Amino acid sequence: MTTTDSRTATDAPVDLGAPLRGADLHRAAAPLPVLVGPDVRNRVDRGREFLRTVLADDDRPVYGAKTGFGALIGYAGRADPADQSDNTLAHLGAGQGPDLPADVVRAALLVRAWSLAQGVSGVSAHVLDGLAAMFATTFVPAVPRYGSVGASGDLIPLAYATQALRGRGHAYLAGERMPARDALRLAGLVPLSLDGRDALALVNGTSVTTAATALALDSVRASHRAVRDLTCLLVDVVGADPGFLDPRLIAAYRHPGAATVADHMRETLAGTAPSGSRALQEPYSIRCSPQLLGAAEDALRYVDGVVAADLAGVSDNPLFFPDDDLVAHGGNFFGQPAAFAADVLAMVTASLGNLAERQLDLLVDPARNTGLPPMLAAGPGRQHGLQGVQLATTAFVAEIRRGTLPASTQSLPTNLHNQDVVPFGTQAALRAHDLAELLRLLCGSLALGLRQAVHVGGRRPTAPRCAELLDALVEAIPPVDPDRPLDADVRRAAEVVTGARC
Repeated sequence: MTTTDSRTATDAPVDLGAPLRGADLHRAAAPLPVLVGPDVRNRVDRGREFLRTVLADDDRPVYGAKTGFGALIGYAGRADPADQSDNTLAHLGAGQGPDLPADVVRAALLVRAWSLAQGVSGVSAHVLDGLAAMFATTFVPAVPRYGSVGASGDLIPLAYATQALRGRGHAYLAGERMPARDALRLAGLVPLSLDGRDALALVNGTSVTTAATALALDSVRASHRAVRDLTCLLVDVVGADPGFLDPRLIAAYRHPGAATVADHMRETLAGTAPSGSRALQEPYSIRCSPQLLGAAEDALRYVDGVVAADLAGVSDNPLFFPDDDLVAHGGNFFGQPAAFAADVLAMVTASLGNLAERQLDLLVDPARNTGLPPMLAAGPGRQHGLQGVQLATTAFVAEIRRGTLPASTQSLPTNLHNQDVVPFGTQAALRAHDLAELLRLLCGSLALGLRQAVHVGGRRPTAPRCAELLDALVEAIPPVDPDRPLDADVRRAAEVVTGARC
């Protein structure tokens, strides 16, 4: 048996008693050991016992355990605990649209499990045991995309996930969609039994929003690094002067992100030799790149903080504090922080994507690329090089721009004005997740262009680190000579420069 000390990071279980990390959410896409340790079990059991005490007191109201839900809080709920679970979940089966990506759903359930494991939600310990058992398999609830406003948590999507864990609705097993009861049986899982408080705690949090934002953040950060490095490769291949990165110039700008980015770019370009054939001042897509990428870095640091707080926080209502004999009814299920953060991610994605597209446009234009053939074609006219790829990047940028309308400003009252303000963080997060993939493809398109530029006469990079990046691309992708479909090459180049899987 492998000892804990010898386990790799990917083999080690996610301990619900330890801090949750963004990397854990990526690991949740595949079968994953999840540990419900003694400390977690003790605090969850203690919270559960306190809930029993409160429920036995007829004079103490507890939302969702003794009452109806949402705007119907003024009415009594069902007396039987199992019936109250059905009462919680059945009416939320109103989602529509395609199923969410499997990685988002499983990451969301890991976020939900960690929140419940803090012991202030009053859930049964067997809920965590059931979630841990699910993570050890390929089981993924089928969750429709549309329906959440992200205000009382992600009620509708999490209700579908919870119903699948109970054997209702649909789920995926090893990528195959089927009735959830069949998927549970084939996975060796037992349908989860819940009472009203268990059911409400599973749905009353912003876990889908948090998970999608965290996954999008990691992808955008990888693309940000890629655009930074590809900008350096572009500078070297066309023979531009890196004087726009002078540390005294950047220090005078006074923005910390720009300083960080410029430091990295100077390191990457160390050893480069300008060709002397370029104009005194480069186009903004080169000359202003540390300022643009630096502003993106500053914005991403803000998103880092929001995601870290969401992963470390409890999203639920009400919360139970045995030490203080307190049942606290409030709004910790309100996803405004992630809504703002995901909207910021969309804006960053649009700016980074626009930069990558403009740099590719420069690279394929013989008027600006130091005399390389148009469209980087090996034989212009007989061949067309990057012409199709450049057209596609225009479409990608347009699609990203179309998706940058802030969701967090679109509040609409709902639920008989109980939810009279809502953040729409779920929409913002899922959109950011979508746009992050388009940004990856833009990175791959630029990378493919730089690989082709050297093939059709561009100089080999003079900076060693730029040469290493080019060599990685050359090893992965043959030159476009003669023409061929380049869709797979773009995805492969994106994988090389971002480190993400296609």
